[in-house]
Amino acid sequence: MSENPQSSVREIVVGEDGVGQRIDNFLLKTLKGVPKSRIYRILRKGEVRVNRGRIKPEYRLKIGDLVRIPPIRVSEEKAPAVPGDRILRLLDQCILYEDKSILILNKPSGLAVHGGSGLSFGVIEGLRALRPEARFLELAHRLDRDTSGCLVIAKKRSALRGFHELLREGGMDKHYLALVKGRWQGGKRRVEAPLRKNVLSSGERVVRVSEDGKPSLSIFTPVAIYKDCSLVRVKLVTGRTHQVRVHAQFCGHPIAGDDKYGDAAFNREMAARGLKRLFLHAAELRFTLPESATIHVEAPLEEGLQALLTGLEREA
Repeated sequence: MSENPQSSVREIVVGEDGVGQRIDNFLLKTLKGVPKSRIYRILRKGEVRVNRGRIKPEYRLKIGDLVRIPPIRVSEEKAPAVPGDRILRLLDQCILYEDKSILILNKPSGLAVHGGSGLSFGVIEGLRALRPEARFLELAHRLDRDTSGCLVIAKKRSALRGFHELLREGGMDKHYLALVKGRWQGGKRRVEAPLRKNVLSSGERVVRVSEDGKPSLSIFTPVAIYKDCSLVRVKLVTGRTHQVRVHAQFCGHPIAGDDKYGDAAFNREMAARGLKRLFLHAAELRFTLPESATIHVEAPLEEGLQALLTGLEREA
């Protein structure tokens, strides 16, 4: 990878898209290809100035701030992978809601939200290719690669900040549909089991219920009881990594098609019935951003999942 020397000082005036962003994150985006350690070094040494003064990495930018960036070598990036026309058409067809601030799509299962870890692209790269004129498109939250359903993309930094504030304060109404092993007993159930991330020796990330984990709350409500499995609706009160999958396993009802936290024999049975993926779907979102009307979006199940449920109803 060659290097592109920038021999002169750069001065950037912060516009609306940069308001509220930490200076370290601003530099990471602006100086693509520069190692993170190098960026923090120039911050510590005071080589980066805002309004001619030294700042700390956690400083949040204000509109009109003048950011001085010293001469620095920036690695020339490889051209980003461009998703094919089929993926771009699929993303365009999956859009459920859009206004001037956000976009919500029904993310297909099997498509990651972003590239990395061996993947050349994901949803966000696809949307940027689909909307090359868009000045700002950022993931407001994430879904696992194998999970389908409502995914929010911010079109303005103010919307991104507002969405994250709702997530922190519990102002988001999120509901999932999951097909789980066994016949659900007892109606609505609150699962309050703290979750902790762990990394195995293989490098695989897993989440476990642990007393020293982060507080986590899911509310499970049965929707339909079949012969040997159940369809449940899950309200996420907190939003931890793999929360629905681990809480379902914890209460004895692992999700169909879950190759990390599920039951192998049950997964084989569901595969024989035609299930080709994890049966976990972000079905509904309801939230209100500042200075905005309440947004309520429902994402329909894909045909394959709906066909499976129809077959299970006949068996029951």
